[in-house]
Amino acid sequence: MVEDPFRTGVARDASTRPSTIEAKITDLARIGIVGLFAYWALTLIAPFAIVLVWAAILTVALYPAYSGLGGVLRSRRLSAFLITLGCLAVIVAPLTAIAFSFAEGVQALLAKMGEGALKVPAPPEGVRGWPVIGERIYMAWSMASDNFASLLRKFEPSLMQAGTMALGKIASVGAEVLSFVVSVLIAGFLFGSGERLATLARRFAARIGGDRGVGFLRLSTATIRNVARGVIGVALLQAFLSALVLSLFKVPAPGAIAFVVLILCLIQIGPALILLPVIIWAWATMDFAPALLLTLLLVPLFVIDNVMKPILVARGLSTPTMVILLGVIGGTLSYGLIGLFLGPIVLSVVHDLLMVWMRSDGSEPDPSQPARPD
Repeated sequence: MVEDPFRTGVARDASTRPSTIEAKITDLARIGIVGLFAYWALTLIAPFAIVLVWAAILTVALYPAYSGLGGVLRSRRLSAFLITLGCLAVIVAPLTAIAFSFAEGVQALLAKMGEGALKVPAPPEGVRGWPVIGERIYMAWSMASDNFASLLRKFEPSLMQAGTMALGKIASVGAEVLSFVVSVLIAGFLFGSGERLATLARRFAARIGGDRGVGFLRLSTATIRNVARGVIGVALLQAFLSALVLSLFKVPAPGAIAFVVLILCLIQIGPALILLPVIIWAWATMDFAPALLLTLLLVPLFVIDNVMKPILVARGLSTPTMVILLGVIGGTLSYGLIGLFLGPIVLSVVHDLLMVWMRSDGSEPDPSQPARPD
């Protein structure tokens, strides 16, 4: 008897179909369970995400210093303690001191306003000669000099709104400083597990993307360290030099001004927004020689980041400098201070992925092997 191939095939398909459907349902159930646990884990970690990300960034950025100091002291625990203490002393302590100075300056200003002792000096006649806006500035300045209290009453609603916004921003900055302190402490404990965590990160990257994934992990590490040097380091330098110069020339509230300089430099606006009014005030109230010397000392602070930042940020990376700087600026505008690091990392990886995708003959250099940072 000849077997009908069509009937046999139908019967075979009918016999294998249930097992195939059951396997797919089982796979979907597994994926659903894994996704559910992943969602729960992310929900539990979410309140601490920023602190943990900052701690990871600090660990990556400062690990070379921790390793070198540990080799000199022959004690990794002592090295981690000193690095943590140094971060608290060099970064957090100045921020706290500047914040207190800012609060004292605002309090003194409000006290003078309440006593009616706050007066604005009369404008120099030379202000009238300024092109386009000279006459308007002179009139507003004269009004403030003649009757400052009435001028404050005239702009009281706008000043109250601006003050409320400023207090909100100061409160948010204070919260970020507090979270940063916690991140520094967590980073101090992570230093000891740095090698094991780095091994786990490499295994995870290799599992996701093979050698290319490990290369992108190295690229991210180099970017974090360069941004720490080129952005945060330069911003701290500008704030410190501003406070030093302003203190030497007896400018009121130098700590508050330096604090604003630090914030403006971190968010990639630059110090000119706050230092230019200081220079104008100096020319209006000081003699010619001190005003000129103060100007000559403050003007280089406007451009110091334009010179140092491109050199330090792009050092040892295969990614173009413009891509890194765009990531720094865009990340800061989109995500705040944490975007300083996330922005350039994301753009660097996207840039190199595009280069890999557009490469057709393999002649392009491998972007997953950037030069190691020192």
